[in-house]
Amino acid sequence: MAYNKKNYYKRIMEIQEITNIQRHQYGLSYKEIYWAYIEPKYFISKKTYHTYLGIPAKRELKKIIENENNY
Repeated sequence: MAYNKKNYYKRIMEIQEITNIQRHQYGLSYKEIYWAYIEPKYFISKKTYHTYLGIPAKRELKKIIENENNY
């Protein structure tokens, strides 16, 4: 079985979901969200965090699942 990035994209989706909840419900900045919620749990750098926010993880995960179902 070939390697795929399903867990990578699931992790990114978790981080994006945390960010969306904190941003919209509580009005926190990305910096506050990173230091309070992301860094203690995921141990990623701030640059990686901002990179993860720009990745369309849901779309990419959907493509992987569709490709698995086709084979």
